[in-house]
Amino acid sequence: MSVQILTFKGGVHPQYNKELTNRLPIEVMPVPKEVIIPLSQHAGAPCEPLVKVGDEVKLGQKIGEAKGFVSVPVHSSVSGKVKAIEPRLHPSGRFVNAVVIENDNLDTLDESIKPKGNLESLTSDDIKNIIKEAGIAGMGGAAFPTHVKLSPPPDKKVDTVIINGAECEPYLTCDHRLMVEHPEEIVFGLKAILKALNVKNGFIAIEVNKPDAIEAMEKATAGAEGVEVVRLATKYPQGGEKQLIKAVTGREVPSGGLPADVGVVVDNVGTAYSIARAIQQGMPLVERVVTITGQAVKNPKNLLVRIGTMLKDMIEYCGGFNGNPGKLITGGPMMGIAQFTLEIPAIKGTSGVLILPDDMTKPEKVRPCTKCAKCVDVCPMNLMPLFISMYSLNDDFDTAEKYHALDCIECGCCSYICPCKRPLVESIRQAKREILAKRRKQA
Repeated sequence: MSVQILTFKGGVHPQYNKELTNRLPIEVMPVPKEVIIPLSQHAGAPCEPLVKVGDEVKLGQKIGEAKGFVSVPVHSSVSGKVKAIEPRLHPSGRFVNAVVIENDNLDTLDESIKPKGNLESLTSDDIKNIIKEAGIAGMGGAAFPTHVKLSPPPDKKVDTVIINGAECEPYLTCDHRLMVEHPEEIVFGLKAILKALNVKNGFIAIEVNKPDAIEAMEKATAGAEGVEVVRLATKYPQGGEKQLIKAVTGREVPSGGLPADVGVVVDNVGTAYSIARAIQQGMPLVERVVTITGQAVKNPKNLLVRIGTMLKDMIEYCGGFNGNPGKLITGGPMMGIAQFTLEIPAIKGTSGVLILPDDMTKPEKVRPCTKCAKCVDVCPMNLMPLFISMYSLNDDFDTAEKYHALDCIECGCCSYICPCKRPLVESIRQAKREILAKRRKQA
């Protein structure tokens, strides 16, 4: 019997380079002597500190309180003493307020760390409150507060949950290894999400280049009512929310809309795993799996690291640089953020650290657009990137908006495929910033 392989229109097939780490088990990285924990690690309002310099804190203790609905608290990833509360460099490139903690190497647990009860006895509101108090935000990169995603407006009738195991970004394998090594926890997390939403249909969607993950998840879901593992074609950006929904359900999220508008909620496998840990152990989000990879690191690894661990410590644990590094990226090569320093902490949304050698990062000459339309062919949002970019580069943001610039998911397919090496996604991103800034000003 043939197995259906699902996909979407558009997309590209970059070099994936996942063989560097996809068969390497997750290693627990030694806890650093000091952690820097930003009070803004999620979409939405930053946290207000609950501690002061000189305070002793415990592992899992809440050190930052969410002050808005679209926000989540922040917890200490070690036990020790608060050395400073000050602006520190964030992976986004901004300086944000952070709590600097000197590790006492005791890992003394906070008294609040205890199991929250069995899933059958918890109500929908109980689950959402546990998720919120655990500080869980989307771990696929966007870091949107999960309890907000699980609280759709009453007029949005959600009937389907998709757990995103596509991990289509080249090089990254943290989700892959979680599915291979912790499938039962991911299924538990999915069941918790289903109960929180009062929904019966759950899918775990995985690209076919991860056969061991598919096998592990199918074994873990055997006999689970309403839960199904589905196979996706290996294509980028197969893991984009809207592309995933189209492939799995056939539904199309409208322009300017959200997944809930078509009755779907999408969560990452890392998020599901963290939900399981929060319910089963009472452990808030204080650590995550990060893929340290690339041709310019000596020993690529999948590491379980504490939030607040510096990039320099992770790279040093992997043997340091291999040759002359040309570019350091947090995330993957398509949607990650290039960094100029190693003095940056891992946060909740840090899925990978990619180090590429100098000879792989030489800038290529930008040439005038030839209107070949390759960017149109591959755009997964059915946009016209060449025109949005052109208007953006000419500061005509009103016309860029008419070409639906805000629907761009910034996947980078257009820039990747462009034979003229035009800065398409960068200029579209600038247009989006200007359009949103104008809207805020008018409001």
